[in-house]
Amino acid sequence: MDELSLLRRIRSEVREPEQAALDRGRAALLERAGSEAGLDARAGLALQGARVQGTTPDAAAAVAKRRHPVRWVGMGALGAGALAVALIATNVLGFAGWRGGAEPAAADALQAAALAAVENSDPVVAPGQYLLVETDAVYGNTTHTEAGDYVSYLTMNRDKLYVPSDRADDWVWVRSFREPYASFNAEGKALAQKSYDDEVAEADGVPELLRAPDAQFYGNSTVPDFDALPRDPQQLLNYIYKVTAGGGNSADGAALGWIADTLRTGVAPADVRAALYQAAAGIPGVEITEQVANLDGRTGISIGRVESADNSRQDLIIDPQTGALIGERRVELGDEGWGFPAGTTTGFTAVRTSVVDSAPEGGTQNGQFDREGCIDKGNGNFQC
Repeated sequence: MDELSLLRRIRSEVREPEQAALDRGRAALLERAGSEAGLDARAGLALQGARVQGTTPDAAAAVAKRRHPVRWVGMGALGAGALAVALIATNVLGFAGWRGGAEPAAADALQAAALAAVENSDPVVAPGQYLLVETDAVYGNTTHTEAGDYVSYLTMNRDKLYVPSDRADDWVWVRSFREPYASFNAEGKALAQKSYDDEVAEADGVPELLRAPDAQFYGNSTVPDFDALPRDPQQLLNYIYKVTAGGGNSADGAALGWIADTLRTGVAPADVRAALYQAAAGIPGVEITEQVANLDGRTGISIGRVESADNSRQDLIIDPQTGALIGERRVELGDEGWGFPAGTTTGFTAVRTSVVDSAPEGGTQNGQFDREGCIDKGNGNFQC
């Protein structure tokens, strides 16, 4: 089966791209991030696997347990309301498409990544086996000192998520402590170490272990229903704009962030990954930000978008050989006075997946909250 036939599976109702554009994108992508970059073929597993549902486990847990004070500026009630009205009013035509899309080179690269994703099948998880999703996630932390200064540092979580072959069965999530990852002065280094020591002491040195059917950690479904997502890229992008209306600093930034969050679960099926890449190609301002980017020891092409409201950039880093997402990152482009030097990567997620025969025993739905005897107030809120 040729590439265009594969592509028709996910966008049968959309005008097909010209073959020249596909060839140009694939050739450019491989030339920029090919063999000389030492691509790790194992990254092809990074996004393959199961069908799961909502926000990522990391995002759900951030509400339930951990605070990562990365700055976000809301659109405000008036801006959010106006955007929601605009989206409803344009329901027939949709929000996507009429405002343009990604830069041509980025669109070609995303199209090639979509084709590669379709061509590389997802791993088979047999009954009794698990898809193991290993995530290294770095978060930015900012503290306001008594002197009125902001001190920032980075911490890393190394988590393991075990996804059963039958998604209705128990998922198992092993959550690590927040290790100091990087600091920018002595005060930040000391704060990062103290945060780590306090967390370890509070848990008696035992990492959090959760177990819940259908990924219902902390009482919430932590992943979206991939089966319900449109596979047509424009319909998918319209859906994303609607569900993210009023979030983030801009509609386009929120849409790209949703795509990054969904991809970094590590469990999006190949056809969903392909549709998400093509949807990203419809977002204005998306461009190639680095031809050969390194993330957590792996290299790929970086495609992202600058958010002018807070002078930051959101990147997707893609393995061009497989169409797998190596990871995503957020970069501070200027020194905004929050303690992060200009050019700092203030957050990233790198994902690897594999198939394993077993998962750890034990664990509860609410992990550390159950251990401490906290009262579940619903929606990820606990009274301890």
